[in-house]
Amino acid sequence: MSALHLDALLEQPGHGGIEVLVRAADAWDRVEVEPDESTLERASATTFAIIVTASATRAWQLDALVRRVRDLGITGLALPGGTAVSAGTASLAARVGLTLVRAARPTSLARTCWELTTSADALALSLVRRVAQTIQYAARDLPDQLRHLAAGIGHGVALVAPHGIVQQAGPELDPSVLAHIDFDRWVDRLEHPAGTVASVRVDSKGSDRLRLAFHGRALSLRQLAALASAAEIAMPAVAARILIDEVEERDDASRSSSLLSELLDPSASHDPELDRRVAERGWTTEGWHVGFAVQGRGRVEPLEVLRLLRPSLAALRVRAHSTIRGAGAVGWLSFSSAPSRAELSAAIAALRERHGAWLLQLPVATGVGTLQRGVAGFAQTIHEAMDAARLAADRSAADWFLHVDRLGIDQLLLAWTGSDAFLPAARGLLEPLRVDDRRTLAAYLDHESSLAATASALGIHRNTVAQRIARVGQELGMDLADPEVRLALQLAVRAAPAR
Repeated sequence: MSALHLDALLEQPGHGGIEVLVRAADAWDRVEVEPDESTLERASATTFAIIVTASATRAWQLDALVRRVRDLGITGLALPGGTAVSAGTASLAARVGLTLVRAARPTSLARTCWELTTSADALALSLVRRVAQTIQYAARDLPDQLRHLAAGIGHGVALVAPHGIVQQAGPELDPSVLAHIDFDRWVDRLEHPAGTVASVRVDSKGSDRLRLAFHGRALSLRQLAALASAAEIAMPAVAARILIDEVEERDDASRSSSLLSELLDPSASHDPELDRRVAERGWTTEGWHVGFAVQGRGRVEPLEVLRLLRPSLAALRVRAHSTIRGAGAVGWLSFSSAPSRAELSAAIAALRERHGAWLLQLPVATGVGTLQRGVAGFAQTIHEAMDAARLAADRSAADWFLHVDRLGIDQLLLAWTGSDAFLPAARGLLEPLRVDDRRTLAAYLDHESSLAATASALGIHRNTVAQRIARVGQELGMDLADPEVRLALQLAVRAAPAR
């Protein structure tokens, strides 16, 4: 007979609804079930006694029962549900070292104790039966199936990979245990201070080193073995659900990608049917948008990139949408009205923060476009973002993140590659400037940043040139002392001259 541990009992489903009133002893070598307190006998070992029906109901009777139980050598006592235990009785039990619990269903408690201490096969069979009952019901998706499993077995359920917890339901798994799971074994049983885990490798071609884990806080070895058996039974159903979800996910991503292609096609007509399909997706082309693109650096599947993005985008305070396109995924932030500079900066900062988290899981590069309005602007910011992501893939110094907001050396490179994104970006950059300031900036850059030569060429005073150039720097938020900035600005004013 195996020892009975209170923590393991509390975690076991079907424990009869026990409530711990006094905790003194934590483990017992023997379990006795008695119809009432009159049949209690002297214990030859540390004993946990379960009383099915109690005749002692008054405080003085319960006090006498506590003393008698301890005199018999019993260190754990389960009273039937409904037994009123006073503070005085509880205090007495604590003084004499008696663990006192109350069970709503004493017979269920007795069966669970028997499973935990006597029959490992019965314990495993009970869990396997619950798993079988759970998986016979159709789940909507993988999270729904994991929720059903967690409810069925009464323990936490998680899908884990070496990089972290993929999905989970029920009590949460402590992430610190992941480093101690053997991801190469078919079945792994782990006892750790942060939790006990039974895991099995998921047999799925599309999920490398993924494991199904059943876990608890302080499970016994018998419970751990039973959970391992239950996990093996549940794994094929979970693997099948993963495959079904993946097929549905690929189909959905393909449909959304095709819809985006129609929106980005300048020759396509935006008829009511297209608008209806866009609305069904929850997308909008009205208002203001900032496009972003995330592509893999190396051999990374676009759908894998999309899976990485979606959970973190859902937590943004701005409406965000995404789908696969090209070598990765593209998305956009939508605003119903023009955001303030502070709101826009906060949104871009949130994207940069998430990019940092994405890098911990996949080698990706992220590009962000400029703020644009309406259908035409929607297409423009998406194209800008894709160009920026392509350039960001070669920019390790900037953590593979590029925002097309200010026309630096990256946009100069865009111009050299003949990208269509350069001219709109140049116009957008120079838009805050007055016509006179733009003309002065063009002359200033053409005359090698000489105030005197610029003043002579324009026929104005040198101080006027200095004031205008200072104002340009303030309006653009750029340092004109930087040679790369001056070179890029010179290209911009030539591409989009003042009129």
